[in-house]
Amino acid sequence: MKKSIFGMLLTMESLFIALVAVVAFYYHYTEGEQDWKAFAVTAGITFVSGILLTAYGHTELGRSQKQLSRGGSFIIVGLTWVVFSAFGMLPFILYKGLDVDVASAYFETMSGFSTMGATIIPDIEAMPHGILLWRSLMQWMGGLGIVVFSFAMLPVRDMKNSTMFIAEMSGLTINRLQPKIGATSRRLLLIYLFLTIVCTLMFWAGPMNLFDSVCFSLSTVATGGFGTHTASIGYFHSAYVEYVCAIFMLISSINFGIYYYLSIRRGKLCLKNEEVKGFLLTVMGLVAIFCLMFRFTVFDGSVAVPQTGEDIFRTSLFHVATIISSSGFQAQSFDYVGWGIPFWMPTILMMILGGCTVSTAGGMKMMRVLIYLKYALREFRVHLHPHAVISIKFNGQIIAEHHIRRVMSYLVIYVFILIISCLLMTMFMDFDLTTAFGAVVSSFGNTGPALGELGPAGNFVSVPAAGKWLLSFLMLIGRLEIFTVLFLFMPKAWRL
Repeated sequence: MKKSIFGMLLTMESLFIALVAVVAFYYHYTEGEQDWKAFAVTAGITFVSGILLTAYGHTELGRSQKQLSRGGSFIIVGLTWVVFSAFGMLPFILYKGLDVDVASAYFETMSGFSTMGATIIPDIEAMPHGILLWRSLMQWMGGLGIVVFSFAMLPVRDMKNSTMFIAEMSGLTINRLQPKIGATSRRLLLIYLFLTIVCTLMFWAGPMNLFDSVCFSLSTVATGGFGTHTASIGYFHSAYVEYVCAIFMLISSINFGIYYYLSIRRGKLCLKNEEVKGFLLTVMGLVAIFCLMFRFTVFDGSVAVPQTGEDIFRTSLFHVATIISSSGFQAQSFDYVGWGIPFWMPTILMMILGGCTVSTAGGMKMMRVLIYLKYALREFRVHLHPHAVISIKFNGQIIAEHHIRRVMSYLVIYVFILIISCLLMTMFMDFDLTTAFGAVVSSFGNTGPALGELGPAGNFVSVPAAGKWLLSFLMLIGRLEIFTVLFLFMPKAWRL
């Protein structure tokens, strides 16, 4: 069954690659670009691999009708992202105009699928249209989730496994949406597609051409960060584009369950969602803080900073939206490293916080942060009243203690991995602590820009191969949640 599922997933990926090959061939015909061959070969290799695995998997399934265990479902989800990235990196290797090694190609691909948005390509404008579209399309697929795409597009009984769904869409309670996973996935995909189309049209109404609008909308709704220009959103020098991008980054950072309930006319349930309220209040508070910092900070004139009141508000809104949503786009004023150390701390905090659960945003997720705060408040009250029995409620419902333990264990493992990764970056890769810490936090939160030479004004070209593999691993953990990836290293889960 595992091989059958992998085969179907690879077949689906080959169709997306084939679509990019068609677009690349169009630009070969009109502009003489040569990347279509790389995509055609990759589509063929991926399709054949998918068909062979599907056929072999169905043969095994005929001999054994065993259902996937919970551990097996988590392993398949984790391996799916690893395998997708392995096939997805082939165009970067096969295209002769982009001279990269395997570590760099895999880093770029995982950065795409995980929606981190960090890149090893110093000159984006030099890339052909096919490469640019594939970078954005990877983020669009990874934003909603590869397995969720599969549930929505592949009408196969073997794929209807709620544990696989939960492993990829953390924080989602399936029964509260719809009992059938396929129907839930299709509705989520339609909502996702609707947001992408609206974003594309709004970008196109501004200074962007159609190709730029499509690529940037795919990345914006996925909160990814890849674009078609090295200067990112700032390339267009348009306040309109920055506002549109900021709004859609925030929209995509909100729990998609809200849009699901709105689509089935059960909007009253949305009013009780504490996570969304907390997220919006946090965004408003951070925008106000950055506005005040821009207003009262004295800059040395060596870096671009907003000047007028509207410029300050727009830059603050865009900066908060692009970091807390884990997008990593750059506006006209974007270099928070150059703005000074006072701007670093709230920026790093936003990378850690992230957006809501069941959104395309990365980070720790606002639901966990609120539970941590409620847990701390409960412990304080218990110290005052030792015999009191105090429950933690979220959205009006009591949270079971085993769920609270899972949330607390996530924090412990998060900090442990953060410390170990920073030590590895500083000990074996010759990075100072600030740069290492920024790269690890950014990768873990799927944000993109970091600190130091890996800040928003730089890129990840200088990171050695070992560092790229480590950061790719952190991207995977950040996108799939820690527990899903850790199952890959548990022999007992493989035996089950």
